[in-house]
Amino acid sequence: MGAIERNGYRFETEFSVIEKNGAIHVTKNGKFIEEVHFDFTGEFPEHNQIEELVNHYCFQHGI
Repeated sequence: MGAIERNGYRFETEFSVIEKNGAIHVTKNGKFIEEVHFDFTGEFPEHNQIEELVNHYCFQHGI
């Protein structure tokens, strides 16, 4: 899964298949902003779930 970029922000995903959880690392200009945690079902997190989390984050933070 590649990084998502929006208005200077970069969202990079990492996840654990064993634990069924993950995090989206939010950075801007290479500086770490925060980490957004999530859980998933199935073998891997679905791309749509990641997109939805990023969209929600952007909406909440006015990005």
